[in-house]
Amino acid sequence: MTRCKLLAFFAVFAMGSAAAKPLPFKHIIVVVQENRTPDNLFGSNPNFEPGVDISSKQVLSTGQTVSLTPVPLALCYDVNHTHESFESALKRGFDAEPYSKNVSRCSYPAHPQYTYVDNSSGTVTPYFDIALANGFANRMFQTNQGPSFPAHQFLFGGTSAPSVSTPLFAAENPTGGGQSGCDASARSRVALIDKNGKETTNKPIYPCFEHPVLSDLLDNAANSITWRYYAQSSNGLWTAPNAIRHVCGPQAVGGKTVCKGAEWLKNVVPDDASQALSDIMNCKLQAVSWVTPTAAESDHAQINDGTGPSWVASIVNAVGSTTCRGERYWDDTAIFITWDDWGGWADHVAPFKVTNATAWGAGYTYGFRVPLLVVSAYTPPGQVSNSVFDFGSILLYIERNFGLGYIGSGATIYDDYADYQAAGSTRGNLEEFFGLILPKAFVAIPSAKPPQYFLDAPKTLVSPDDD
Repeated sequence: MTRCKLLAFFAVFAMGSAAAKPLPFKHIIVVVQENRTPDNLFGSNPNFEPGVDISSKQVLSTGQTVSLTPVPLALCYDVNHTHESFESALKRGFDAEPYSKNVSRCSYPAHPQYTYVDNSSGTVTPYFDIALANGFANRMFQTNQGPSFPAHQFLFGGTSAPSVSTPLFAAENPTGGGQSGCDASARSRVALIDKNGKETTNKPIYPCFEHPVLSDLLDNAANSITWRYYAQSSNGLWTAPNAIRHVCGPQAVGGKTVCKGAEWLKNVVPDDASQALSDIMNCKLQAVSWVTPTAAESDHAQINDGTGPSWVASIVNAVGSTTCRGERYWDDTAIFITWDDWGGWADHVAPFKVTNATAWGAGYTYGFRVPLLVVSAYTPPGQVSNSVFDFGSILLYIERNFGLGYIGSGATIYDDYADYQAAGSTRGNLEEFFGLILPKAFVAIPSAKPPQYFLDAPKTLVSPDDD
């Protein structure tokens, strides 16, 4: 369906005023995909709807302007996206760093970072359709300047700091066995970064932290708001709760450390990401859900199989089509779909940055743009926002929707978490995406793979991120 026809179709159901606020939602789902920028993911059609800010040209470190070239979503090389790579890309250009550790096994374009996802066969059409039917953010930035492990800490708890008493942040993915969290192998270590953006001034530590997280606010709410975290492996980089000691509750079992905490056993689904889809369809959707994919369903370069857009569409379609005991999930659910980091891909928008060396986040916030799609029955079709958001904006919206307060008190620079920073800044409020008075009708998002494909897929414990 063309953009004009799609917008006209959804406009029939866009009833209401932009001033309305249909709050609170009963359910909020945070879907986290992998390693993309808006220019990279949506570059095949940079003008797919009015107002989107997607560029098909970039400037190399040499000063030369080049056009982005198409590559498959499931491609054979990856691009560096460590904190060092972030600094290099910001200061010199995205091509200033080596682009892959495994290039010998495949072909790649002349400027591997300066590419967009080829959509000639419709691979990422579900993402375009979701944006056209709902909301698209032009200025969503990852909070951290690095890869997946710290990014997911920010998405779950508003910080990657090891404790409430330190200005340091965990900056990279853990090394030493490819595991993370309080159930990682004893040799696992994660680098720390200081307020000057240096990772060499402090020794790496075991990746098991202790500080408040958003789930604590949910657990301690007057009516005990339910939550669930869906992941593919108990100690994968994406399984954020495993790095929080009081959530994981690490214990030695059979010679191995495993998570056995009460919160973990009740709320974390560590070995079956597809259960998120089945829980929605079987009327078991919790009030707040974090949903992460398998490796195949992620958009991670070098390890995905191209089914990520269909998987995300299945989540949206399940919410849109499920009625439980008279409750239509579509009428009372908001879905935030974002990507955990930029993945090393070029993007033409520079991030905003903390310049005060004594302020919260100095040395490690904020990162490059990542896509953000906002889905609900109250989101005007084709809404595009130029407000600035980051991961803290999502946490803040959840807190306000359920009346939770903040994770951090804001008393010192050390406990001002990302949610508190978003609340006290000039950045946008995600409430702007929910302006319709009456819910619009749900229209299913077409996709190459149906929901049953993901429910029937063989189970695997392969982590959705290998770097």
